[in-house]
Amino acid sequence: MPNTFGHLFRITTFGESHGGAVGVVLDGCPPRLEISEPEVQRDLDRRKPGQSLLTTQRQEEDRVTILSGTFEGRTLGTPILMLVQNKDARPGDYAEMKEKFRPSHADFTYQAKYGIRNWQGGGRASARETVGRVAAGAVARKLLREAFGVEVLAYVKQVQDLVAQLEPSSVTPEQIEANAVRCPDTAAAAAMFDRIDRARREGDSLGGVVEAVARNVPVGLGDPVFDKLEADLAKAMMSLPASKGFEIGSGFGGVLLRGSEHNDPMTVEAGRVRSRSNRSGGVQGGISNGEPIVVRVAFKPTATIAHEQDTVDESGHEVKLAAKGRHDPCVLPRAVPVVEAMMLLVLADHWLRQRGQCG
Repeated sequence: MPNTFGHLFRITTFGESHGGAVGVVLDGCPPRLEISEPEVQRDLDRRKPGQSLLTTQRQEEDRVTILSGTFEGRTLGTPILMLVQNKDARPGDYAEMKEKFRPSHADFTYQAKYGIRNWQGGGRASARETVGRVAAGAVARKLLREAFGVEVLAYVKQVQDLVAQLEPSSVTPEQIEANAVRCPDTAAAAAMFDRIDRARREGDSLGGVVEAVARNVPVGLGDPVFDKLEADLAKAMMSLPASKGFEIGSGFGGVLLRGSEHNDPMTVEAGRVRSRSNRSGGVQGGISNGEPIVVRVAFKPTATIAHEQDTVDESGHEVKLAAKGRHDPCVLPRAVPVVEAMMLLVLADHWLRQRGQCG
């Protein structure tokens, strides 16, 4: 089922960008977990459009309603349905895209695969689909925090060639939310803001990298060989709209090192096996080793831009298109809570699998 993710902690998202609503069905959440709409809303507020000049100016409150799966503020162990109404849809902005395919978007491939597509905002290919992921991720956040004190934080690491100088172990939520870019390096954030804003004013877009860290993850999460923890994290992140690359720990930079330089020396601290470095990114052999899990996700520049571009229409004619509509000039600031959500969903799923297999 292409709209379902996870094994035991399983989500199915639904809805289109300019349809009546979007949301998620979450199945497999353990019973008796205290959860409320305001807790879910906090994460959705970080993802919603219209937050600043750097995001799409579509005005959506993204107010969540929990329609099933809870009673008196606690989960029942039954499917949880969370719904968000679309309030500011403008399908007319996409009238030209009814016949013309947007370059580097999903328009052509959806049409080629299904023989039909929702041309109003891209339908399921729109980043609006991620509302359901973030809502479910808020539940996973509460579950993991209560079970192990797990903390998952994501932030903007890079915009184009502007790279923040950050230490994942010390980044705080307050630093991330201190600016519109969601970059904890204030000097880099200011330069990133100006770069994105210039692209916005020029009708263009930029890409970059979101980094995420999970702290206090217990040892033992991950199922070799095909369900390695980093394999499922990679699938989670690469399922996100506009994602084009994934790495964990040293990632591609590790190819520059020798084994003697890359290996993480092991030691014992307070009776616990630790690593003196963390080039493994918290995962070894596909299983968490108790160190912080550090991943990075590369996002391409937003595909829908106001510049006139060469494309083709559904009749196979070469045409020009300057896209209309309201779009992020850079997806990174709003991708931050979505990356967190996907990491939380993977960790919650693997914790339940570990609990069921090994007790």
